[in-house]
Amino acid sequence: MEQQLDAEQALAVLLNGNRRYVAGEAQHPHQSATRRGEVLAGQHPLAAVLTCSDSRVPAEILFDQGIGDIFVIRTAGHVVDDAALGSIEYAAEHLHVPVVVVLGHQRCGAVAATVSGGEAPGHIASIVRLIRPAMVRALGQPGDMVDNVVRAHILEVVSQLRSAPPILSHLVHEGHMQVVGAYYSLQTGEVSLL
Repeated sequence: MEQQLDAEQALAVLLNGNRRYVAGEAQHPHQSATRRGEVLAGQHPLAAVLTCSDSRVPAEILFDQGIGDIFVIRTAGHVVDDAALGSIEYAAEHLHVPVVVVLGHQRCGAVAATVSGGEAPGHIASIVRLIRPAMVRALGQPGDMVDNVVRAHILEVVSQLRSAPPILSHLVHEGHMQVVGAYYSLQTGEVSLL
């Protein structure tokens, strides 16, 4: 069994991995046949990452992690529905991750669709509906509207997860887990905490 890290240590591992990735010095850890064998009996990820389904935001790569290192939940626009919340609760309750990172990104298509308005077809409307409160909060802010909404939505989801009963709110309140927001720049590859 791997040593359990606290939230600060886990975040440091992720951010150090991102620095290696940005610098072009990725180590690609835990990506071997040996590692597959090591995690065969179970998983002990150091963190959970809720991020967008966007193909340009592969969490394991941009944090320079490997098999079994992070528990990744991906939804368009990093929205939280019951399935995503249940997945995060599983990571928290059963895998004992010390930190959940809500990772939004530059030029998010789901956010751009929300900002552009109009009627979203099919089930895309449910994604837009979950992002719309962040758009309302970002109205009137200077700068790029899509970027402002991405950042507002990250903080909205962080707040939502911190207060989600019964599992996450309890773990956060007891100090057993942290939920943090982060922003990924497609241009630079850098992840910055919000």
